[in-house]
Amino acid sequence: MVNGLHELSYFFGGAVLANAIPHFVAGAMGRPFQSPFASPPGEGLSSSTVNVLWSFVNFVIAYLLILCVGQFDLRDAPSILALGLGALAMSLFLARRFGRFNGGNLQAGHS
Repeated sequence: MVNGLHELSYFFGGAVLANAIPHFVAGAMGRPFQSPFASPPGEGLSSSTVNVLWSFVNFVIAYLLILCVGQFDLRDAPSILALGLGALAMSLFLARRFGRFNGGNLQAGHS
C-alpha cells in the first residue's frame, strides 16, 4: 500500500543517505572536506574526523527515515523509487555544490 508520507520519508532518507557518502569517504581517507561546521558553512573545510562524525549522524538519520517509518520493502517499487529519486536529487545537488570547490564542474571547451 502506498502512503504518501512514507514515500516522502523514503525520499528524504535517500537524500540524507547520499549526503553521508562523500563525508564518510573523505573522512575515512583522512582528507578535509566541506561541511556545515566549517567557516563559512558548507564552503570551508572541516577535518576528516568532523566529516566521519557528520557522516555517522547522516547515516543514523537515513536509517530512521527509511527503516523506522512504515514498512520499507526493497520489492516495493514506489518505496524504492522514492528512495532512489531522493538519492539522485541530492547527488546531483552535491555534484554541483562540491564541484565548485573540487574541480568537478568542468567548463565548456576545457578537457
